[in-house]
Amino acid sequence: MKRLFLVAVAIMVSLFSIPAKAQLNVNVNIGSQPLWGPTGYDHVDYYYLPDVESYYYVPQKQFVYLNGNDWVFANSLPARYGNYNLYNGYKVVINSPKPYLNFRNDKVKYAKYKGNKGQLVIRDSRDSKYYVVKGHPHGMPPGQAKKIYGKQNNGNKGKGHGNGKGKH
Repeated sequence: MKRLFLVAVAIMVSLFSIPAKAQLNVNVNIGSQPLWGPTGYDHVDYYYLPDVESYYYVPQKQFVYLNGNDWVFANSLPARYGNYNLYNGYKVVINSPKPYLNFRNDKVKYAKYKGNKGQLVIRDSRDSKYYVVKGHPHGMPPGQAKKIYGKQNNGNKGKGHGNGKGKH
């Protein structure tokens, strides 16, 4: 009887610990998101840019766009989009692998956002969680990103982005 009770307790403990483990594995990549990315997302894999029917892959900092029938990964958009303003254009967050393979559906689904302006971008946010993003005008004092996110944002070589006085 005692053994049955111990087995039941062990099962109950393991059931209650599973959600806690899942919560600990949440991936946060705020520091990798570009200044022109929309606010409100702790993790982003891709942005879909309806105005130019292209994607941006956040982990590799690369645009993904069609050139003929081929998807191209590049550090910038092609010259044909030279007048496109990333800070003003609408961005749709897509957290699925290789969303460009679903482009035909995305093009139709997100067409309503073409020309939509006014989406708050990270650069203009006063939320301190975005101060870790390289180039943010409010910056983050040296070492603060490591305290908050558990790793140093090496893009700034430890110098921070602001004056280090903590006035935001």
